[in-house]
Amino acid sequence: MRSVLERMARLGRPPLHSLPPDQARAAYQAGAEVLEVPRAELARVEDLHIPARDGASLPARLYAPTLDAGLPLLLFLHGGGFTIGSVATHDVLCRELARLGRCMVVSLDYRLAPEHRFPTAVHDSWDALRWLAAQATQLGADGSRLAVGGDSAGGTLAAVSALLARDAGLALALQLLIYPGTTAHQDTPSHTRFAHGLVLDQPAIAWFFEQYVGHGPEREDWRFAPLLAHDLEGAAPAWVALAELDPLVDEGVDYADRLRAAGVPVDIEIYRGVTHEFIKMGRALPEARQFHQDAGRALRQAFATD
Repeated sequence: MRSVLERMARLGRPPLHSLPPDQARAAYQAGAEVLEVPRAELARVEDLHIPARDGASLPARLYAPTLDAGLPLLLFLHGGGFTIGSVATHDVLCRELARLGRCMVVSLDYRLAPEHRFPTAVHDSWDALRWLAAQATQLGADGSRLAVGGDSAGGTLAAVSALLARDAGLALALQLLIYPGTTAHQDTPSHTRFAHGLVLDQPAIAWFFEQYVGHGPEREDWRFAPLLAHDLEGAAPAWVALAELDPLVDEGVDYADRLRAAGVPVDIEIYRGVTHEFIKMGRALPEARQFHQDAGRALRQAFATD
């Protein structure tokens, strides 16, 4: 991990938060697969569109490891501070989740800030989950075995979607939360301890959230900060993956603790010695490859395919 950080520093590229959003997206895309494992070949990969409540058509990509009908289905929501990231930046990861989880994965291009501020990403994620539940059979999936997951901002959206699913009576087998953001004000000790120099830093977090939610009353909305949700009882079982050297690690632990206290089954893995974004560094970090295996196992167990 130290070697990765040193190589990143030697490149001397401007930090993403110093760029306009469109340039930040292009820069993130350009580096998205530099340290990824090789792209897995799957039996089925196809692009589709999912309708949103306001009439928008949201791009998405479907991955399946086989052509068999009745595969369980994971909706995946990418990270990027609600401002950058896309289906393309998380293509390799979603292929690994489909391959190792033995499930269909649908990765969603929810709309990004600042063009689309809070709660658009929440609405898009929930609209996609409801649509997939209704269309599962037509897609070749098993609508009785659904899960939602995501990394970072996508982990936030996955946690929120799991609560919305509970409220709507939509049963989920799993919420796969990868270093999710869950606090309103980024005031846990790990935000201070890892504020600078470790991939995701305090200036970047502040910039992302300025684009997405600002400093108004939306900050206190549980759909931005799931730790503020009044009741977590009855949410889907959770598998929570965290990075030890990450500003978000404390709030991930806090959210896992609150889920467990509410009677939700929770498994948590804290990957030692790695930073935010480590899951996309499989060429360099054995911990990333271990994460892939662990996440695949969690999906298989939740879907009862093991």
